[in-house]
Amino acid sequence: MRHRPEHRPAHAPRVLALLQAGGAGSRMDVLTRETPKPALPYAGGFRLIDVPLSNLRNSGISDVWVSVQYLGQRLSDAMANGKPWDLDRHHGGFRVIMPQQAGPPSEDGFVSGNAEELLSNRDAIRRFGADAVLVLSADHVYRLDYAEVVAEHLARGAECTVVTTEVSQADATHHAVMIIEDDGSVRRVDYKPEEPAATTVATEVFVYHPAALVEVLEQLHRAMSVSAHSGADNEPEDGSALGDFGEHLLPAMIERGRTYGYPMPGYWRDLGRPEAYLAAHRELLAGEVGLFSPDWPITTTVERRAPARLHRGCIVVDSMIADGCEVSGTVRDSVLGPGVVVDAGAQVRDSVVFADVTVHSGATVDWSIVDRGTEIGTGAEVGTVNPEGALDPERLALVGADCRIAPGAQVPGGSRLEPGTIADQQR
Repeated sequence: MRHRPEHRPAHAPRVLALLQAGGAGSRMDVLTRETPKPALPYAGGFRLIDVPLSNLRNSGISDVWVSVQYLGQRLSDAMANGKPWDLDRHHGGFRVIMPQQAGPPSEDGFVSGNAEELLSNRDAIRRFGADAVLVLSADHVYRLDYAEVVAEHLARGAECTVVTTEVSQADATHHAVMIIEDDGSVRRVDYKPEEPAATTVATEVFVYHPAALVEVLEQLHRAMSVSAHSGADNEPEDGSALGDFGEHLLPAMIERGRTYGYPMPGYWRDLGRPEAYLAAHRELLAGEVGLFSPDWPITTTVERRAPARLHRGCIVVDSMIADGCEVSGTVRDSVLGPGVVVDAGAQVRDSVVFADVTVHSGATVDWSIVDRGTEIGTGAEVGTVNPEGALDPERLALVGADCRIAPGAQVPGGSRLEPGTIADQQR
């Protein structure tokens, strides 16, 4: 295991990590009705938030604040006060930041984006006195030594360092596209453009100079408040909302001339959309991720269960089977969470199945994401066989938690079943 010193050397920079885990994850539809997106499972036995928290631990960064909003208590419970990541200390360490308002709130009472969230915590950031503020999202999977990013940020005298990666042209439309000069400086950002001018995107890992960050946040806040009171037509309805980082904050930082890119080595994936979530698991099964390594462990609070049991006659091909599973049927190109039961004669293909789901004899699950505690009755059909290699979100079936699919019922591809649904429509 890679060794990191327990105490920060006197010469090491003081880094404050702010892990933003407060969004409602509405793009994940029924899967986040009862579960905050960062607590969604990944690779069967982990949660999404385990990845950045483990990166922080392995990078030797121990001052970690996690901002929570949507279903905050459930997410807080999942993190167990940071203990699995050695963050529960008497001085510094782990801190959960509860929802705060900065200016007019959004309709649900929460701040309206990750930049607005930074504004709401600017006084605490200022008081902390860090040399660098590391800001992270909680729904991406990757391996990165944040200490190396911070070191380059400080060596350059940067006000903002944006960790970047390369994606496809189609995927770039979902992200902040970064236009970067040969010297590494960022010339501009195009936020979720319809026709991307490049395929270099922000990974939502940022390092800020604390004073510059607070100064820009407050300047933007004042400017938007003035515009709101003057009745400007091009301002958001709530007047002072900074929204997400790519809307106002990052362009303002770039304009100051000291924002740089830092190319991320290796794999990165945003799991914020259902089709991307399933694609990430496909990539995991294909061996493209490279995330799990003895010298860079991923730690979790997911409860360990008895080892999985594969019964005589079962067929398991290119799949991951978590602890506590009982497989008598067929599982192909799929990931099963803890405690899943697949009876003899049942088939699960090209799907991700969350904890404690039961798939009874003769039932089929194809190109689907099935949430925890769901029971799929004998002979039922969930989803539709997807063409090999396709990632059509319109064909993907999502089944919420604790649903009951009656024997012989059919849940077509593209269906969205709310948690607790009883589906009994026969073929």
